[in-house]
Amino acid sequence: MFHDRAQVHIQAGRGGDGGLSFRREKFVPRGGPDGGDGGRGGDVVVSVDPGLRDLSAFRRIRQVKAERGGSGRGTKKHGADGDDAELRVPVGTQLFADDGKLVADLRTENGRVVVAVGGQGGRGNARFATPTRQTPRFAETGLPGEELDLELRLKLVVDAALAGFPNAGKSSLLRRISNAKPKVADYPFTTLEPVLGVVDGPEDRQLTVADVPGLIEGAADGAGLGHQFLAHLERARLLVHVLDASEPDLEERFRTIDRELAEYGAGLDVRPQLVVLNKIDLLERVPSLELADDRVVRVVATSCATGAGIGELRLALFELCPDEPPVATDDGSLAAFLDYTPRPRRGPRFRILRTDRGYRVVGTPPPAEELEAALRGLGIKRGTQVEVGDEELEWQ
Repeated sequence: MFHDRAQVHIQAGRGGDGGLSFRREKFVPRGGPDGGDGGRGGDVVVSVDPGLRDLSAFRRIRQVKAERGGSGRGTKKHGADGDDAELRVPVGTQLFADDGKLVADLRTENGRVVVAVGGQGGRGNARFATPTRQTPRFAETGLPGEELDLELRLKLVVDAALAGFPNAGKSSLLRRISNAKPKVADYPFTTLEPVLGVVDGPEDRQLTVADVPGLIEGAADGAGLGHQFLAHLERARLLVHVLDASEPDLEERFRTIDRELAEYGAGLDVRPQLVVLNKIDLLERVPSLELADDRVVRVVATSCATGAGIGELRLALFELCPDEPPVATDDGSLAAFLDYTPRPRRGPRFRILRTDRGYRVVGTPPPAEELEAALRGLGIKRGTQVEVGDEELEWQ
């Protein structure tokens, strides 16, 4: 089953805790503090995998968490940085934050974006040594990594897309001109999900063509099945408008689908169109269709049953689709690499330092529930001392 939507919870790695250690060697009774810094938490990265076709892998992936940074140790040994977590998505995937903001639009094969940055590691007690404080008995805990919910939406990146009424013969055309094997039957809505096919052409050229479910009147407002997949027409360089030539009122049927494309928007109302009059084997003569529309670049008559016009259609596709893809506009949304920093869910208004007897809270003390959750996350145990301002508490 084709999947073009997914939800995933993203959490970058927490920074490692700073080391709380003192140098203890023979003949060095007062070696001083030597705790190293904690390592940085791993980032969460989303990158494009050209081999993927949809988001079906995310049926099993609901949460992604990067690795935590290593803790600092004695002799000023710093903790290792946490490994990044990488999500691989198909070309054309859009990433949206939980507030609906577009994070990244991965249209290119080398697209890559950092969606959550790992937390900084805590400083070891060696960092806090001063002439007046020569034996600091505390070290910083690592900061939490950034966390957010992402919605993934796939919009296929293809050279041409087949559009038209249900049962117009789009799937049969795709089988004829490409290597795809979509389901073909004599009833509407045989195609329930987009199907991709590769068309081989002259000089080893290839084109990618998509067949989407049939459209009906009111599709832009949610009628039928095709409205769910109109987004997959947005990035096609050419729309192949397929009409059943055996049906009456060809021009009116063309205008009906054209109105739905215009109401949907996203540039579909100005996209060049190749009109295909299909099923001409059911007629005694090929009907004429003269459309006073600058967007209609060519009209081709075909029959999937006899093969008539299939070669002409294949050549027309290669002629009307540029040899090289159009140059991406420099508006910032098509960057191959985008370093995105989401807004943290809660700002670090306080820090928790480790001491030789427990923990010390510095900065603005948070509400009791938030502080309790933070201490539990650090693995606090019963009987541990916690210093909050001038108060010294014992964890129960």
